[in-house]
Amino acid sequence: MLQALTAGVDEAGRGPLVGSVFAAAVILPSDYELDGLTDSKKLSEKKRDELAVKIKAQAVAWCVASASVEEIGRLNILHATMLAMARAVQGLAVRPQKVLVDGNRVPPDLGVEAEAVVKGDSKIIEISAASVLAKTARDAEMYALAQRYPQYGFDKHKGYGTAAHLEALSRYGVLPEHRRGFTPVRTLLAQGKLFG
Repeated sequence: MLQALTAGVDEAGRGPLVGSVFAAAVILPSDYELDGLTDSKKLSEKKRDELAVKIKAQAVAWCVASASVEEIGRLNILHATMLAMARAVQGLAVRPQKVLVDGNRVPPDLGVEAEAVVKGDSKIIEISAASVLAKTARDAEMYALAQRYPQYGFDKHKGYGTAAHLEALSRYGVLPEHRRGFTPVRTLLAQGKLFG
């Protein structure tokens, strides 16, 4: 049993070629009821969506934050991810006594004791909860982009560099929401391939 007021932190969207990177921080009560909760990557989209509602309803505190495409371009994806994580922790309505972060790095300047846990999203329930909230927020952004730009298929590949996404990029050009520092995008920009 983890000590009281431990926040789990995880991110979603480091790898895709488009959109913001998201992070979530979650503090769960000791009597949570979240059957089936594990690393969001191991859950179906339907199960993630169901769990996200339950996590928000049951959590002592939760916060989802992001870093924008502009921030990713300015800071690089690693530092933008750390920024999103720090924003999520700082946005909690209740201050945690300890923060457990998925992965091997802790964001700087959290102002609270923090520890990185490799594969934490499948070992620590608070991190699993954070992974679900970050992933569902990131997916919501992709669905919104899919409505604005249906020809890119964001609802299917979620912005990852799949063959379908790369083909759409090549055919229709780079959107303002694409991450300019990522190689496939940078290559097309060098060729002057902008959307519209």
